[in-house]
Amino acid sequence: MARSRRGLPIHGWLVVDKPAGMSSAHVVAKVRRLTGAAKAGHGGTLDPLATGVLPIALGEATKTVSYVMDGAKGYRFTLRFGEARSTDDAEGPVTATSPVRPSAAEIRAVLPRFVGLIEQVPPAFSALKVDGVRAYELARADETVELAPRLVRIDSLELVGQPDPDHAQFSVRSGKGAYMRSLARDIAEALGTVGHVTMLRRLRAGPFGLAQAISLDKLNEIGKGAPLENVILPLEAGLVDIPALDLGSEQASMVRQGRVLSGLAFDDGLYWARNGDRPLALVELSGGDARVVRGFNLPDVAE
Repeated sequence: MARSRRGLPIHGWLVVDKPAGMSSAHVVAKVRRLTGAAKAGHGGTLDPLATGVLPIALGEATKTVSYVMDGAKGYRFTLRFGEARSTDDAEGPVTATSPVRPSAAEIRAVLPRFVGLIEQVPPAFSALKVDGVRAYELARADETVELAPRLVRIDSLELVGQPDPDHAQFSVRSGKGAYMRSLARDIAEALGTVGHVTMLRRLRAGPFGLAQAISLDKLNEIGKGAPLENVILPLEAGLVDIPALDLGSEQASMVRQGRVLSGLAFDDGLYWARNGDRPLALVELSGGDARVVRGFNLPDVAE
């Protein structure tokens, strides 16, 4: 979620390699403080235990977050067999134990069950709301949390290592809304044991990967005067998975005014409209008509 305050009109993306032990909201606050940006919001929450790609939208880029983060996610995680935890990760107390330790062959045999569209019950300690209250708030108050199963998409799931009988390491590509903690819990249960996540690293979030991510040390350098433009990606860096719609000057003027463009020979769907290199808006095409979904109020190039 984006927050605004008085500050600099910075527009674009800053991709952070989030460290363990820090909340996503804390990273956003740090980015806003160090850059002086008037508005910032994260694209896709990472648990405090998790590390890796956390895209931070700045300024007008915050308008695109819900569309950009619909893209695929990539993860690595370690599953610890034999202990269930209240949080489905190492932060919570042990709630059950099991002596069963599956072999690599047994693990690989169950993985196809978790690929494709699958039903998944989110963790009790999650930001989902139950009757208007965050599930983790209820769980922390020792109240029973019942979350309905929902369909999520797992594109690939691979066992990449088993360093000892207690641990297994996995690589995952998933769609929006899939919880790796739930996936790990369910894999363990399918193997006749219990388990929880001890390490979770996000490798990709939508169009952003680790190659674009910077550490908090790099962020601190920004605070000490390092050039901001060296780490800020343009707004359109988040739109690479959305087709572009090139407009002439007259059409661009209409889009800026929020008017409908008619007679366009393009397939129906979401596009980002641009005039030259300048992003103008997210537009929805239907039946040859383009309507503005979110307009971008970017400064003129000369400014």
